[in-house]
Amino acid sequence: MKLKNKLIISFLIIILVPLALTVMAFIGLGTYQLSSMEKRFGIEDTDYESFSNPTAILSKMTRSIYQSMQNQAAQDVGAFEDTAYLDGINVELESRYSYLLVRKGEDFIYKGTKEEIDPLVQRLPDYGEYANTQDVGVFMGGEVQTLVKKLDLVFLDGSEGSAFIVTSVRGMIPQVKSLLIDMGLAIISILIFTSALLTVWIYKSIVTPIHHLEIATQNIKEGNLDFEMQVEGKDEIGQLCRDFEEMRRRLKESTEEKVRVDQQNKELISNISHDLKTPITAVKGYVEGLMDGVADTPEKQEKYIRTIYNKANDMDRLINELTFYSKIDTNRIPYTFDKINVRDYFADCVEEIGLELEQSRIRLGYFNYVEEDVLVIADAEQIKRVINNIIGNSSKYMDKVNGAINIGIRDVGDFIQVEIEDNGRGIDARDLPYIFDRFYRTDASRNSSKGGSGIGLSIVKKIVEDHGGKIWATSRPGTGTVMHFVLRKYQEVFHS
Repeated sequence: MKLKNKLIISFLIIILVPLALTVMAFIGLGTYQLSSMEKRFGIEDTDYESFSNPTAILSKMTRSIYQSMQNQAAQDVGAFEDTAYLDGINVELESRYSYLLVRKGEDFIYKGTKEEIDPLVQRLPDYGEYANTQDVGVFMGGEVQTLVKKLDLVFLDGSEGSAFIVTSVRGMIPQVKSLLIDMGLAIISILIFTSALLTVWIYKSIVTPIHHLEIATQNIKEGNLDFEMQVEGKDEIGQLCRDFEEMRRRLKESTEEKVRVDQQNKELISNISHDLKTPITAVKGYVEGLMDGVADTPEKQEKYIRTIYNKANDMDRLINELTFYSKIDTNRIPYTFDKINVRDYFADCVEEIGLELEQSRIRLGYFNYVEEDVLVIADAEQIKRVINNIIGNSSKYMDKVNGAINIGIRDVGDFIQVEIEDNGRGIDARDLPYIFDRFYRTDASRNSSKGGSGIGLSIVKKIVEDHGGKIWATSRPGTGTVMHFVLRKYQEVFHS
């Protein structure tokens, strides 16, 4: 859920939930209090409007007693001079927060309260005033604050008088007070509940993810990338957490890649240093031999000079590999693509390579099975680098006295396939998938007599793939290895 939607929902919850719960609480508590008043005071037809009009409830509370007094006056008015009867009526009124006054002539013959009632007495209506037979109370405000019901009487001796039911409005009804207290407590509870609900929700959806972000940031600050950030939710903060986790993952990969590259560079420098040291030592030795006159015959001198020349070529090849390696990392390999005749090109390569292999006493075989007019689009210099690196690798690890390398060229449809096979020691199946990786060596312990920068076959793979081709190897340990690579043939496109 989007953060915007969460804020809207939070706003609605703040308004609607307390309002709805307050209405429900009012209905529940009001129903309970109305029912309680009906049972306690014997009143009927109460409704929620009664809470806004306490006078109406006060009037209903004494309705039954007033009606009883009316009936008694019609049957035996003398009872209103009987203290026992009047005390009985007053006891009933006391339970309804009311009391009875009886006036005969100008004198009050019965007072059902001990309170000071002079201000009320002065305002009580005279006989015949507000005369009615209905249960209607007269509200008296000011300092009196009472509801008065009057019943006019004509006593047995013919004197006129009135009976008054006086109900205190100021005292209110305990149930109304209780309702107000309960409603106040209910509203406070509702607000606390709503606030707690929103706090938990917001904490879980906003504060908790931010706390996770804070911990993750601290880990990265301390250089620790080996952790996984827990991501929950689909809002903006959740998306931020996912982006942060993706950043952490990429940063970790970048750091690991940098460590790996640094390690490879160190290994490359170590390899190159080792491989340069060997021919340099040899060159120095043969030069010293010439200077000291050890090579005292033309044949020895020629042998020394040729050896120096070969060692210089070895150093030049290593330096070229290092230069080419730097170009691979920056994708700045200088290709010059031309149409090349397959038969002529590979024949020239084999002739040049054959001279070098003769010195290593390795027999070279060449088998070309393509037509004379077959062409490929390729960089002649870089494809030659591919062949030289593969054959140089085969020569380096040749362990047979009668070493042999065969080069075969085949036509395979839209491609020409080059196969360079040797009868060397071969490659184990577990190592075969990794031989084109940089610095990968099939023998863990480096043999100083073999040397090599460890990037020769990775350069081969890069060049072939940049030509749109593919390279792979097959091998049998103890029997030999075959390197296969394909190059796409050049085909004329004719437009009609």
